[in-house]
Amino acid sequence: MTKIIAELCQNHNGDLKILKEMVHAASEAGADYCKIQSIRSSELTHRKKFDEGSFKDGKTIVKKRPYDAELKRLKPLDLSEDDHFKFLEFCKEYKIKPTTTIFTRSRLKFIEQMKLDLIKIASFDCASHKMIEEVCSSDIPEIVVSTGTAYDEEIKKTVEILEKSKKKFTILHCVSIYPTPIEYANLNRINYLRSLHKSVGFSDHSKTEVSGINLSVASLLFNVDYIERHFTIINRDATKDGVVSLKPDELAQLVKLTKNKDKNEIQKYIEENFKDYEKCLGVEKRALTHEELLNRDYYRGRFASLNSKNEYIYNWEDKEIN
Repeated sequence: MTKIIAELCQNHNGDLKILKEMVHAASEAGADYCKIQSIRSSELTHRKKFDEGSFKDGKTIVKKRPYDAELKRLKPLDLSEDDHFKFLEFCKEYKIKPTTTIFTRSRLKFIEQMKLDLIKIASFDCASHKMIEEVCSSDIPEIVVSTGTAYDEEIKKTVEILEKSKKKFTILHCVSIYPTPIEYANLNRINYLRSLHKSVGFSDHSKTEVSGINLSVASLLFNVDYIERHFTIINRDATKDGVVSLKPDELAQLVKLTKNKDKNEIQKYIEENFKDYEKCLGVEKRALTHEELLNRDYYRGRFASLNSKNEYIYNWEDKEIN
């Protein structure tokens, strides 16, 4: 049966009270996992080209995401190490499994202390093979990797590393456009990923107020093992990720459909609610769009580990962190 990961991301706004309420709401909705992101604003990298961006003939060549503004936005959203353990307590209280996304190699030792059953590797680290090897050497038994803007050869290499480790793992289809228009969803891509590994899933970044749970429900026709959806209990316009986040009633509706073993019911839902269903299928293999390439350029290397010399060590670099 498909498992649902409620991605809390930073929709908690750094507030433990909201975080606890989110965990409770995700559990009440029936999600299998509740996920935070183990981000530290102190590990945000300052890459000068993004301070001003680059444009030519009215077209963006490099995204404009100034470091100072991004650091100011992220800092209040940090969860301390104590907060991480509070999150584990919340999940235990409300009987939902906890998990997190690792963003830098330097966080692995701490995350191991959380004794999680599962860890997530984000799309932009699908090709961070050094970090993936280190996660494979950890005590964490299961790994979920989003493929996002990774190239096919990078995904194949990641699958090789994971298979060699003998760990249980799943690769997620993901389109790294936020939000993702349905015509860019390319759900047929799931079939390609399944040709690389039997366990596959879908990380859905569609615009909730436009597409609701439609793409997630459509992915059930591909027999996915996991669906990951951003989740919020506060107003969608109150957080950066709100635009792609489900509210509790929407998550509950998705969970209900996920648990329905009758594919005819899924098909019926799509026929009644997803009139443009054919548009989301797309192709199994394709070139990355300009927007995806811009996002790959920015988000890959957005965070890095700091060594004792205060130098960035990127997740893909074959260097030791000290």
